[in-house]
Amino acid sequence: MDPSYTWYVNNLIEPGETEEEWISSLSETRKLQKKIRKIRTGFCIRSGSKDMLRMWRRIRKETDKMGYKKDMSKYENLEGWERCGFGEQLDRWAEKYGERIAVTDSEDEISYMELKQKADCLAAAFLRKGILKGDKVLVQLPNRISFVIVFFALSKIGAVPIMMLPAHREAELEGIIELAKPAAYIVVEKYLGFSYVPMANAMKEKYSCIRHIFVDSESGDISGMIAETYGENGAFPAVDGYETAVLLLSGGTTGVPKLIPRTHTDYMYNARMSAKRCRLDSSDVYLASLPVAHNFPLCCPGLLGTLDVGGKVVLASATSPDDILDAITEEGVTITALVPAMVTVCMEMLEWDEDYDISSLRILQVGGAMLEDSLADKIIEEWPCKLMQVFGTAEGLLSFTSPEDEGSLIARCQGTPVSPADEVKIVDEEDKAVPEGVFGELLSRGPYTIDGYYMAEEANKKSFTSDGFYRTGDKAMWTKDGRLRLGGRIKEQINRAGEKIMPSEIEAYLCRHSKIKEAAVVGVTDETLGNRICAFLVTDDEAGIDLQEIHRFLREIGVAAYKMPDQIERVETWPLTSVGKIDKKALERMAQEK
Repeated sequence: MDPSYTWYVNNLIEPGETEEEWISSLSETRKLQKKIRKIRTGFCIRSGSKDMLRMWRRIRKETDKMGYKKDMSKYENLEGWERCGFGEQLDRWAEKYGERIAVTDSEDEISYMELKQKADCLAAAFLRKGILKGDKVLVQLPNRISFVIVFFALSKIGAVPIMMLPAHREAELEGIIELAKPAAYIVVEKYLGFSYVPMANAMKEKYSCIRHIFVDSESGDISGMIAETYGENGAFPAVDGYETAVLLLSGGTTGVPKLIPRTHTDYMYNARMSAKRCRLDSSDVYLASLPVAHNFPLCCPGLLGTLDVGGKVVLASATSPDDILDAITEEGVTITALVPAMVTVCMEMLEWDEDYDISSLRILQVGGAMLEDSLADKIIEEWPCKLMQVFGTAEGLLSFTSPEDEGSLIARCQGTPVSPADEVKIVDEEDKAVPEGVFGELLSRGPYTIDGYYMAEEANKKSFTSDGFYRTGDKAMWTKDGRLRLGGRIKEQINRAGEKIMPSEIEAYLCRHSKIKEAAVVGVTDETLGNRICAFLVTDDEAGIDLQEIHRFLREIGVAAYKMPDQIERVETWPLTSVGKIDKKALERMAQEK
């Protein structure tokens, strides 16, 4: 190492910033990483101290261009904020909750103590295989106990799991691999009829960064490595709570997802504040029916929030109404999280099958997509639990209604942010604050909101303001009660002959029609109008409904003429994304083909 290295660091870093914090900040660009490596190895010593100094100053100037950097220290007095790694959290939970059941799936169950022991064994095995602190690891596992063990094992050694979903295939994988350069890939052998090992081997063959493939099956690598090291105590690297714990995938149905870096500390705080809003305690049984690699069932409060209070997590083997209702009935589930489309299907099953018993449910969280007012009213009227509307982004901000809220309020808003330190702005196209009751774009900043995507400089310029507010891309307004009401995605906004229309607004109107059970509205490219409005409808089998009737109904309830659909299509089932949301990109393609 250059003998002048320490001097330059100590003299050029910002006051209050440690060397490692500053070096860590350089990881945003490969260019800066190369420069720091040259200096640390003494490559530039022959250039002399003046040239060295100029290089250090250029690096500092380049880091300044990276924009806002969140100051974690200002959150350290918050209730629930703890500078601690997930591996250490698991150790504490095991000591506190011992032999209490932590997680169960369709095949097995595991106690808190056993979860710690198996995570320790697997962590030691990963180290022996050459998985090091800071390595990125693709994790593509369904809802099973092994997912939980893998997550904590990687956390214990400071490796960073990339949360792939079971539905992802080569197209999604290749983009992520090229960006993150993972050192290993962990897959299930087979799930829902698909064999993952050939795909994993093909990725390893194509990308040299992948040194290991680990297979999760009864006879596979994961179970074998746990058995081989059981009972051994390994020494694990120190893991700082402010280091990256996990890389989540951004939403979207096309293209390469952006990677969302969440630290151990901010993500645990995310879980704790969610659990606090849900009044979660050790008596609760949480059902993860959505893919647990997704932010909603992982941390809102999800798996992590439930384990933190000593509750039990039930992992549904698939996101299907029979799996969900069976689990609620058999496990006495008290809280679960669903997307609106799945709620509708579950309600339909309950209407004709009386064997299910959902009386144990205390809270039904609904989020991931807009919940229509009419469906919210129906849930409140028919289900034996409290509806909790949830708005959240994997990038940070969470806003929930409260168990104490009245039903009429819950049905018409998405509550308030879960942390007192959350900062929220709602702005117009010029970033000026909009008045109460007016929709604008929702911006957020706070203790668990990221300050940038991983290795995505261009996306960060578009997605974050200069003072660190994240542009959610969601329409929202403040109600007179001081709650957030969401209005759909800005990018879903339809521009019809110069008039701006939010699909969620038209969908709500359509669902008031007695013959319409569900509606989804999309904009379709049109040579004359720019965009025409296409409404996809789920109706009763016998219902005959045409465009003329739709127009007549909308006129009767006072809807402006420019908001009238130009096209309607009947569907029996919705095309869904990998996380269970209505796939509006697919609907757009379907409408364009008509």
